[in-house]
Amino acid sequence: MMLIEEIKKYIPHRYPFLLVDRVLELEEKRIVTIKNVTANEEFFNGHFPGEPIMPGVLQVEAMAQTGAIMIMKNTVDDPENTLMVFTGIKNAKFRKSVVPGDQLRMEVELVNQRRNFITMAGKATVDGEVVCELEASAAIVPKDKA
Repeated sequence: MMLIEEIKKYIPHRYPFLLVDRVLELEEKRIVTIKNVTANEEFFNGHFPGEPIMPGVLQVEAMAQTGAIMIMKNTVDDPENTLMVFTGIKNAKFRKSVVPGDQLRMEVELVNQRRNFITMAGKATVDGEVVCELEASAAIVPKDKA
């Protein structure tokens, strides 16, 4: 298990854009994280007033951050001076709305890694139901080249 302070060692995101609260499982090619979706999230002020729904793009970002934690922890020698930037998102599907009070559980698997190029597959669930799934590609780059 990894708590928020350790997570911040591996990815540069900070409030309000840090979208992973805890790592539950971490293996060489698989990671499971959670994001507790609360009513006080800034994005709910505009998406949508009176009918708060977590934007799909933020669900995708939360899975991207999840994958980045796995890669930065397991394969990068100098995570402080390295970034993982996403180069593509494929087959993103949104199955159900994510609302305040939900716990978003994200599972990301490493599909392929060739040098600094990564391919991953991810799915997010709430209460065991798939809410979002995707395939993503990314590159590992020095921070000064991002």
